[in-house]
Amino acid sequence: MIKVLVVGKGGREHAIITALQQSPSETKIYSFPGSDAIFEIAEEVDAQDLPSLINFMKAKEIDLCVAGEESYLVKDNGLANECEKAGIPCWGPQKQSAQLEASKEFAKQFMVRHEIPTGGYASVDDVDAAVEAIGGKYPTVLKFDGLAAGKGVAVCLDEASAMEFIDEVLGQRKFGEGRLLVEEFLAGPEISIFASVVDDQYQILAPARDYKRISDADEGPNTGGMGAVSSLEMFEGDLRRQIEETIVKPTVEGLIKDGLPYRGFLYFGLILTDEGPKILEYNCRFGDPEAQAVLPMIKGDFAKYVFEGAKGNLQPDLIEFSDGWSVCLVSASAGYPASSRSGDTISGIGELDGAVIYHAGTRLDGEGRFETAGGRVYAIVAQGATLQSAVAQVYEQSDKVSFSGMQRRSDIGVLHF
Repeated sequence: MIKVLVVGKGGREHAIITALQQSPSETKIYSFPGSDAIFEIAEEVDAQDLPSLINFMKAKEIDLCVAGEESYLVKDNGLANECEKAGIPCWGPQKQSAQLEASKEFAKQFMVRHEIPTGGYASVDDVDAAVEAIGGKYPTVLKFDGLAAGKGVAVCLDEASAMEFIDEVLGQRKFGEGRLLVEEFLAGPEISIFASVVDDQYQILAPARDYKRISDADEGPNTGGMGAVSSLEMFEGDLRRQIEETIVKPTVEGLIKDGLPYRGFLYFGLILTDEGPKILEYNCRFGDPEAQAVLPMIKGDFAKYVFEGAKGNLQPDLIEFSDGWSVCLVSASAGYPASSRSGDTISGIGELDGAVIYHAGTRLDGEGRFETAGGRVYAIVAQGATLQSAVAQVYEQSDKVSFSGMQRRSDIGVLHF
């Protein structure tokens, strides 16, 4: 039996735990901090912080720790670093390596140093320097240097929107202390690439595309993600080889050259420009909501795959990906992303047929019913032999589940394809 502890509490972690539970290998799964929905399939952990979590894992003789949320990778001394000290294999990079996500400036410097194709940039500390770096050229891309739960990036079409975001980052300090990156705007469709990285080895997984903005036609403010699609068919023509040769392989080689130990999922946010694929950002874990679209497509022994990888033994043959398409559709609470409402009863969860639901912002009320707990509430995911059939299925099933004030896009899997 593999005793696994998954760190995180959202829809991504619900999907990871589900994939681990459905593996042929026998598992006992724990979750921290978890959620009411997660605790239906995983055991709750008695811990309050990273030190007490490590003590819990040692006491329970945990075989594997899986990092879901990015914050724990860079919190205190780092989850993976502490696991290594305790002799516990961890699927997630050490703190120094997780700076690829925690610091946009660190990541850009890494890309430039290892000649990985990306857009030009400048890093600034104040408003005047930001305005000078933009130089009146729009659209421009502005990024907060640190972690911001997927909301620290703005594509600004004009001076007014740029100044508003600059004020949020450098004036109001909405995301905390940190610098601002002014980046070259790159045009083209985006694609999310995931790889399992084990030291100097890697395996490219199924790709995905997510939908960041709250409203149809990619309008409205950025969110953590309102949906995603995944299929091996997204690797059209020579695209997979191009991405591997120009971005994935140089990244893994760069990690080795820079002495940055890495075992875990690595996310590459790419844009397919006329000049070829270029990287926008790294994430040091599975994407959210992309994980919810990708993980149901995995066949094989996912639990053993992750366990062996965390021990330094990448075994690509343990998993494969289904043909066809997977579509993930997120429902968000009233007011999101500017604010979010909680306490709205969710109806229809038990009526799903041919789709799965991954809980993100839910909790049980006093009568044992699920209600909203703010933000992105849940994701419903369905598969189909074609993109069109998967889209039809996910919307048909999602119509069965609802709550007051629900926000949901109607063009996931339709826009951009």
